[in-house]
Amino acid sequence: MLKENIEKVIKEDMAELWSIFDGEEKRRITDNLTLHSYKRNQLIYSEGDEPECLWVLLRGKVKKVKEGVGGRPQILRLIRPVQYFGYRAFFAGENYVSSAIAFEPSMVGALPLEVVRDMINHNNRLAWFFIKELSQNLGGSDTKIVNLTQKHIRGRLAEALTVLLDHYGYEEDQATLKIYLAREDLANLSNMTTSNAIRTLSAFVTEKILAVDGRRIKIINENQLRKISKYG
Repeated sequence: MLKENIEKVIKEDMAELWSIFDGEEKRRITDNLTLHSYKRNQLIYSEGDEPECLWVLLRGKVKKVKEGVGGRPQILRLIRPVQYFGYRAFFAGENYVSSAIAFEPSMVGALPLEVVRDMINHNNRLAWFFIKELSQNLGGSDTKIVNLTQKHIRGRLAEALTVLLDHYGYEEDQATLKIYLAREDLANLSNMTTSNAIRTLSAFVTEKILAVDGRRIKIINENQLRKISKYG
């Protein structure tokens, strides 16, 4: 992609980060940022890889996944535009402990982490930007651990659906979730077997909380869904 087009993408999609830099730093960003397109279910990086890039999701949806007992995957976090990922392991001096996979066709920016580290050494505002990002992610992980270990199956599935709603919102009908998940992905997000996810989803349909058409999930009673998520 032409340099001027990359700069346009940065200014429009990465405005918060862009505002931190001075003129020379902005030049370094435009000179070093590369844009990559990924197909649905395509791997961005794999568990065990050495971290080399700061990734930013510009279009589409990405999931962070860790392989669990018996090879069963657990979805750790959902990435939405414009969020940064793939840098924690670099700051910790270790390899990736999870994988990043495109949920759907996605465009992702990549900036070499060596460039990021050098810029942090000269820009305290950039350091605080990542401290805030890491702190928010840590708080979200703490909440997720409690929800997955203390809630019953109904509460876990309701929690997953409300997280999807809060992350991606509704389609134009203001009812259908703006993300289409396979039952396996929904189960991996909720920490349950696929069969349990299917049964619980069917129960929500019977109770007229949801309507389901293939991978399309329509929320009929959002208040009840959030109530189950909170107290389930």
